[in-house]
Amino acid sequence: MLKGLGNLMKQAQEMGGKMQELSAELKTKRVLGSSGAGMVEVEANGLGEVLAVRIDPTLMEKQDRELLEDLLPAAFNAAQDKAKQIHAQHMQSLTGGLSIPGLSDALGQLGNVPPPD
Repeated sequence: MLKGLGNLMKQAQEMGGKMQELSAELKTKRVLGSSGAGMVEVEANGLGEVLAVRIDPTLMEKQDRELLEDLLPAAFNAAQDKAKQIHAQHMQSLTGGLSIPGLSDALGQLGNVPPPD
């Protein structure tokens, strides 16, 4: 039984390493979310971290705060959705196409566990 547990721990560590590699790769991917026919654009990486926000100058000239307040969250959400899609595609390749509920969240935590003192 201990041998089986040892193998399981080794597999978990290997998967944690693969998750760290996946995170590094996703950081290099770029997605673009836009709203208002491209008046607001949000660029994010594959982890969903926002890298840049671009606002069309004509939108700023209008000084329409309410419109800007509507367009910004829509563009952020569009970028987040695209980042999630990229993440899901990479997770499927990592798991061999298997869809295991909760695996992405569980494995994502493996890479964040600090080493023992």
